[in-house]
Amino acid sequence: MHPSDKIYIAGHNGMVGSAIKGKLEKSGFFNLVHKGSKELDLRSQVEVQEFFRREKPEYVFLAAAKVGGILANNTFRAEFLYDNLMMEANVLHAAYTNDVKKLLFLGSSCIYPKMAPQPLKEEYLLTGELEPTNEPYAIAKIAGIKLCDAYRAQYGCNFISVMPTNLYGQNDNYDLQKSHVLPAMIRKFHEAKKTGAKEVVIWGTGSPLREFLHVDDLADACFYLMENYDEPGLVNIGVGHDISIKDLALLVKDIVGFEGEIVHDLSKPDGTPRKLMDVSKLHAAGWQAKIGLEEGIRAVYGELAGTVYWY
Repeated sequence: MHPSDKIYIAGHNGMVGSAIKGKLEKSGFFNLVHKGSKELDLRSQVEVQEFFRREKPEYVFLAAAKVGGILANNTFRAEFLYDNLMMEANVLHAAYTNDVKKLLFLGSSCIYPKMAPQPLKEEYLLTGELEPTNEPYAIAKIAGIKLCDAYRAQYGCNFISVMPTNLYGQNDNYDLQKSHVLPAMIRKFHEAKKTGAKEVVIWGTGSPLREFLHVDDLADACFYLMENYDEPGLVNIGVGHDISIKDLALLVKDIVGFEGEIVHDLSKPDGTPRKLMDVSKLHAAGWQAKIGLEEGIRAVYGELAGTVYWY
């Protein structure tokens, strides 16, 4: 890519899209195109085709998606499947018909079978049943991967797919009803410190292991792969190691400065014992994560602590 190339970032207002936009701008790219969902409905084939015909982007980062936690995924199953399928199909087809040079599609680690061996290798895709609660979202993301490969095989399109692990960073969601474990934990400990609470309750035993990638590292990886990777299939993006929920809680407690106790609610489920990405393919392509977990959480909390972000 050249700094003057026209680049379309689909989903630029989200955590991932905004990080990619920031990475491109810091790298000197100035011809960026982006439209919010109120200006461009990616579920509309007519609107998407007209946008691509008018703008003629040369490169596309497809980070737009309908996302949510377990409750939302399980409740709005039709919306999660339909909306994500339509967005992917419309953008990919418009990229093909308007001669986009390269497209990067962002998926999710939920594409892998619920009982897949650990760590999760790219070849485990479609080798078993999915987690039922987010199956519609996972199926849509799997369809996106297969669409990229199909357009590559039939039309010679340079479409690539990447699957990030659990993310955190700027523009994360701190709603306790909808957020993922790390942002929820940061908010819980912060509020407990502010109110002088004696304890913070964590679900389960704290034994499950999870992997966390700073969104700025994801943006850097996407930029690198857009420049250097041109293969079919998919590439995992992660750090390649994990941490127990208990140790994560202790780390967040220390960073926030909460002096009370951590209490484990053993009546609540632990969830999947482990979910770690195999990143050997990514490392072989020449990229590795740079931001350590403690460093990343300290930076995130430093940006949030003096604000009223979640009130």
